[in-house]
Amino acid sequence: MTRESLPQALAGRFSADFLFGVATASYQIEGAVEADGRKPSIWDAFSHMPGRVKGGDTGDVACDHYNRLEVDLDLMAELGAKAYRFSLAWPRLLPDGAGAINEPGFEFYDRLLDGLKSRGIKAFATLYHWDLPLALMGRGGWTDRDTAEVFADYARIVTRRLGDRLDTITTFNEPWCSVYLGHLMGVHAPGERSIEAAMAALHVTNLAHGLGVQAIRAERAELPVGIVLNVMSIMAASDSDADQKAAERANDFHNGVFFGPLFEGAYPQSVLDGCPDLVCLIKDGDLDTIRQPLDFWGLNYYTPMRVRDDAESEFPHIAGAPAVRPEKTDIGWEIEPQGLSNVVRYLYGRYTLPEFYITENGAADNTGVENGAVSDTMRLDYISTHLAVVADLIGENYPLKGYFGWSLMDNFEWAEGYSMRFGLVHVDYSTQTRTIKQSGYWYRDLIATHSGS
Repeated sequence: MTRESLPQALAGRFSADFLFGVATASYQIEGAVEADGRKPSIWDAFSHMPGRVKGGDTGDVACDHYNRLEVDLDLMAELGAKAYRFSLAWPRLLPDGAGAINEPGFEFYDRLLDGLKSRGIKAFATLYHWDLPLALMGRGGWTDRDTAEVFADYARIVTRRLGDRLDTITTFNEPWCSVYLGHLMGVHAPGERSIEAAMAALHVTNLAHGLGVQAIRAERAELPVGIVLNVMSIMAASDSDADQKAAERANDFHNGVFFGPLFEGAYPQSVLDGCPDLVCLIKDGDLDTIRQPLDFWGLNYYTPMRVRDDAESEFPHIAGAPAVRPEKTDIGWEIEPQGLSNVVRYLYGRYTLPEFYITENGAADNTGVENGAVSDTMRLDYISTHLAVVADLIGENYPLKGYFGWSLMDNFEWAEGYSMRFGLVHVDYSTQTRTIKQSGYWYRDLIATHSGS
């Protein structure tokens, strides 16, 4: 099958109500970090610390989306996106995390939501995509139990103010990253390297999710609510008993600490046995609060996690194994589409789960603009092969309802700064010129064929 025929061939494998969309996050694209009452987040502080982000990059300007909203809305419409997954900037809405509401911040999202509605694009909002108001960090941030209650108040305020124009809302994006990368490995904000801090952040985040769901439903019971998880597709390095047991421990540590409490009301016993600090954090009623019925959940997938038994690993249950496939994206992640199907089969075999969306999937392909075009063939191949797996999963009757490409456009990629490009649209950061890439046009053609337009 040729690449040119693939959009037409793939489109027919999806039902008419399958949703194709694009995704972004507030700190990665908005910029305008001091505009209209916004105050700093932990990522503003972290990115300005020397040596924390590649190239000393920050999100101060990013894609200037705050000032170029209409241009970017038109880009989504040009691509034919049926849904837009975005995150709300907590420090733009409640600059101190709690207390006074910043009306100009809400007015920005009013314009966004009204612009989406006028273009026939569904609005999928995320409450938290890592930009915790810096004022809350002074009180302990996600290691402070009170932050869970503050988050619930934030969820309540957002739902009351914006919920009438939202199609779905999620509490957290990728809590694995904010918990482990931010508090255990130190490579994301706030930059801690402590298993005690990680376990505290884990439980407070889970508790905040449960309280947030309750707050959302109290305001708008009909609004579909869920959570987005970057589930690790764990693959053992070999069939040896030691490596297989290491994979089981890794599944518990990386996936089970979220899926267990959220969907079963219990943390994995192996994690409780290895992390007594976590046991001490759990109060009566916490697990019932965390285990709220969800309307859907989101799965972010990029690459598998291959593990081997290694007692010398720096971090608990994290012992990497060499990639099997030689193909990698420009960020160095192994390209393995079957990792997506493997993790879906594992999760639905292990837990009772509602319907789901692929809420992020994409590749870092740093191909630049040449003669006004971007021939990002590696990204195009990555997306097409993963979408074929999505179609396979639907054919196996998994309740998969939509796919969101990461990302709408190149942006601030956290600790990688602007060195990695995941966008369907190229951004020249010096001029803010947007150029749709070959992969973007391919995705547009797929959506057009699917929708019959």
